[in-house]
Amino acid sequence: MLADTYGRVVALGERECSIQRRHQKLIEEAPSVAVTPALRRRLNEAATAAAGSVGYLGAGTIEFLLAPTGEFYFLEMNTRLQVEHPVTELVYGVDIVREQLRVAQGHPLRVHAGALQPRGHAIECRITAEDPFNDFLPVTGVIRHLQPPSGPGVRWDGGVEAGNEVTLFYDSLLAKLIVWGDTRATALQRMRRALRELVIVGLPSSQSFHLRVMADPEFQRGDVDVTYFERVGQRLLAAELAPELAQPLAIAAALLAEQQRTAAAPPASAAAAPDGPSPWLLVARRESIGG
Repeated sequence: MLADTYGRVVALGERECSIQRRHQKLIEEAPSVAVTPALRRRLNEAATAAAGSVGYLGAGTIEFLLAPTGEFYFLEMNTRLQVEHPVTELVYGVDIVREQLRVAQGHPLRVHAGALQPRGHAIECRITAEDPFNDFLPVTGVIRHLQPPSGPGVRWDGGVEAGNEVTLFYDSLLAKLIVWGDTRATALQRMRRALRELVIVGLPSSQSFHLRVMADPEFQRGDVDVTYFERVGQRLLAAELAPELAQPLAIAAALLAEQQRTAAAPPASAAAAPDGPSPWLLVARRESIGG
């Protein structure tokens, strides 16, 4: 939600953040498959009333717990942007960071509640330096090679690059991989493709877990709640990797082997000139600017 100095408070819909491990969010979506338009109106009204009653200013996030009966309960308010704010930006077409800065400068909000309707569906996977097959323990090491995904509807909010060292002194989050599609099914397809394209060499990450979740029938049906990880997490991690899920790991292994093979080779006399952006990346850029 956003609130300005002129008393205007606007709620930007809801995000579904039920897939968690030890109360840490792993996957987020907007809009939620569990929220109807009528329920969305009630959530927005409750959120704006809460923020308005305390004279809130800036960007913030109010968390609710939805019961099977349709009732919802206030949990807390985070007086800041959250990690998963990109899914809201993609679905509502609002640059929340820019609006937050404008509000801080005393400008009125350019966002009007009546014009805000969710468009399409967005999914975010948190790519962390954790080993899913060792109880998600944080790992350290040097990122030897990083190939982020690209293409239409794909957004990569990365905090690292090849050559960076991942240490124990910071949060394990490496990047956020976000996709948008005109339907949830399209967003799922794009996320599976983006996860297959992602290559991280040098240390384990949560990539393999996210690939398995995207292929899980329960997740595809939208059958998710706060017990999802406890119910299906071990089953997903114990399952044999499908060929399409094993492909990124094979690519990473091949890249690491090639890097080790050429590490001792003498440097070339001149570096080859880059070929420029791929056609796939150019399509994504054209789509993002609407032309």
